[in-house]
Amino acid sequence: MQKLLITGASGFLGWNLCQVSRSQWETHGLYHQHAIEIPDVRLHQVDLTDRELLAATIDRLAPDAIVHTAAASNPNFCQQQPQLSRQINLTASQTLAEICAAAQIPLVFTSTDLVFDGTQAPYLEADPVAPINIYGEQKVAAERAILATCDRAVICRMPLMFGNVPPTATSFIQPWIAALTEGQKLQLFVDEFRTPVSGTTAAKGLLLALVAPPGILHLGGSERISRYEFGLLMAEVFGLDRSLLSPISQKDLAMAAPRAADVSLDNTKAIELGYVLPSLREELVSILAAQTRSIS
Repeated sequence: MQKLLITGASGFLGWNLCQVSRSQWETHGLYHQHAIEIPDVRLHQVDLTDRELLAATIDRLAPDAIVHTAAASNPNFCQQQPQLSRQINLTASQTLAEICAAAQIPLVFTSTDLVFDGTQAPYLEADPVAPINIYGEQKVAAERAILATCDRAVICRMPLMFGNVPPTATSFIQPWIAALTEGQKLQLFVDEFRTPVSGTTAAKGLLLALVAPPGILHLGGSERISRYEFGLLMAEVFGLDRSLLSPISQKDLAMAAPRAADVSLDNTKAIELGYVLPSLREELVSILAAQTRSIS
C-alpha cells in the first residue's frame, strides 16, 4: 500500500477521510491537541505551526501523498482571532506546501466555498474569488501561496459538511439533532444557500483529488439548499419534530463574521473525474443507519 498522511485527523473532515482511506492506503494522521484513536490508522501528535517538527515528521514518515484538512474553520472564531487563525490557516499551510515542494510530494489542500462573495452562484473553479470574511480571506491567501509554491498541489474547495463524527469533533447537524430531540425550537436561515455534502462523500472526493491534475477542484454536494430547507429534510429523515423549526433571515441574527448569501459550488469538473454525489436524502438515510448500527 502507498502511504497517505492526513493532517487534522481528529477533526470532522480528517476523521472521515481516515475512515475511507484506510482500506486503500497505509494511513497516518496528524493531530495536535485532541488525542484520538482510529482503527488501522497510525496517529502522530504534531503542532503544524512548529516547522522543524512538521518537517522532521514528514521526512521520517516519507508519505506518498498528503491531504491537509487541519484548519481553524469557524468563521466567527477567525473574525475574532485573526492572528491566531492566520497561523493555522495560512502560515502552517504555506509551510506544508514548501515541504511538499522540496520533497516532491503531492498535496491536496482543503479550502472553502466561502472564498466567494455569494452574488454569482453557482461558482466554477475559474470564477474570481471575493471573500467577505476573514476566514475566506485566509483561505484565498493559502490557496495562492500553495499553488505558487507546490506544482503538485490540488486545491479542493469544500462546502458545508455534515455526517458522523468522532468524539473530538462535530458537524453542523449534531447540535440540530440534539436540540430537536430535546424538544427545543431551532431557528434556521432561509436566505443562506450552500451545496452541503456528507463527510464520507467529501472524503471520497479528496481521494479522487489525489489523482487529479494540479489546480482547483470544487467538491460540493448534489443540491443547492438553505439551512432551513436542510433542517426540514433532516427532521423528516430522522423522525424529529419539524414544527420546532423556525425560518429566519441572516439579518435577524448578529454574527461576528459576515456570511455570503449563496456560495453554491458547480461540481461539473469533479463529476467528470468520477466524483459520485448521492442525494441529500440518501446521505441522511445512510448517516441515520450508521448511527442505529453503532447503538445496537
